[in-house]
Amino acid sequence: MGRLTKNRKSALEAYDAAKLYTLSEATDVVKQISRTKFDATVDIAVRLGVDPRKANQMVRGSVSLPHGTGKDVRVLVLCTPDKEQEAKDAGADFVGLDEYLDKIKGGWTDVDVIITTPNVMGKVGALGRILGPRGLMPNPKTGTVTLEVGKAVEATKAGKIDFKVDKYGIIHASVGKVSFESKKLYDNAAEVIDTLVKMKPAAAKGTYIKSISLSSTMSPGVSVEPKSISQPA
Repeated sequence: MGRLTKNRKSALEAYDAAKLYTLSEATDVVKQISRTKFDATVDIAVRLGVDPRKANQMVRGSVSLPHGTGKDVRVLVLCTPDKEQEAKDAGADFVGLDEYLDKIKGGWTDVDVIITTPNVMGKVGALGRILGPRGLMPNPKTGTVTLEVGKAVEATKAGKIDFKVDKYGIIHASVGKVSFESKKLYDNAAEVIDTLVKMKPAAAKGTYIKSISLSSTMSPGVSVEPKSISQPA
């Protein structure tokens, strides 16, 4: 086992790692134990009682955080010329089609979200091997394949995030920055959890929300009591 850094040792001494906190308490603790010199990102990890290998238990979607992510999200819109101005007016950082497809083929993926229109998905889909592993492939289920590119850009810039259960049954999402007030972190985290609860697959049996953890960049995780969260039967 590696030697604990001074900051990590201090963080571990500041709370009970074995305790299950309420969501409200957990947001306070995460802010308290964050020791980075920069404004760290706060993340939530929710382990679901689903089998991601089965299509009818896949949990994937998006959620608009009430207080945003605190991050400047870089958005690329891949579209035909008739939609370019709409995307630019909405605040997209990069707008175009073939030139950006060529850049992506060359390895460029310096964006956080890619939004596109249905009529160009044939071209975009060919880049699945590059975009897929980076979580950048547009998908109708997350609202990133749409004719209303302006609305999609505005929603993304305002704090809309996408999520997808990983192969271990865990959803990972950012819910703000350590500089946020505890109440804002609570509201954002609660919105993510509430959205996941509403998306429970009919095929999922037993306990749905198995565990919840909050953490900030380079901090240990703070466990949240799942029973304190309203769950579907």
